[in-house]
Amino acid sequence: MRFTSVAVALSLALVSISTSLHGQRPDDQIDPRSMALLQQGRAAQAAGNLDGATDLIESAVTVDPRNRQGFIALAQVADARGLPGKAIRLYREALLLEPNDVDALSGQGAALVEKGAVERARQNLSRVRTLCKGTCPQATTLAAAIAKGPPAITTAQAEVTKVPPKASAKD
Repeated sequence: MRFTSVAVALSLALVSISTSLHGQRPDDQIDPRSMALLQQGRAAQAAGNLDGATDLIESAVTVDPRNRQGFIALAQVADARGLPGKAIRLYREALLLEPNDVDALSGQGAALVEKGAVERARQNLSRVRTLCKGTCPQATTLAAAIAKGPPAITTAQAEVTKVPPKASAKD
């Protein structure tokens, strides 16, 4: 009698868990609607429509949040807009889905160089070289970005504005 309620509860829990696991798709199976939206977004990006590309690719990621290529494409759009901080975050999202994605590591390294984090970019370069086991275009591109270094600070950013002294009442 005491064990009947516990046994029923455990059996219901087991049935619920097995049903929910059976209904999930494998990680390597991306929703075709997400892939179609991603392709449309890449076409818009190639045409120079960065706003439209962002909307379409964000929709692709919303349809299937496991679409790693969608995060990489969003990061590339952020790079094209001159937003390396946002690109770094989006590349990190892609790397959370697949830590050994060479394209995401290389793109994140280039964005890190733009932000001035050259040492972290070198760490990404060593990981890319380890994963490639030889020469690959991603490693070459990242090595070139590191060699080039972070962008120079423009004079508008470096210029410090001085506040003129207050005029005294005697003047």
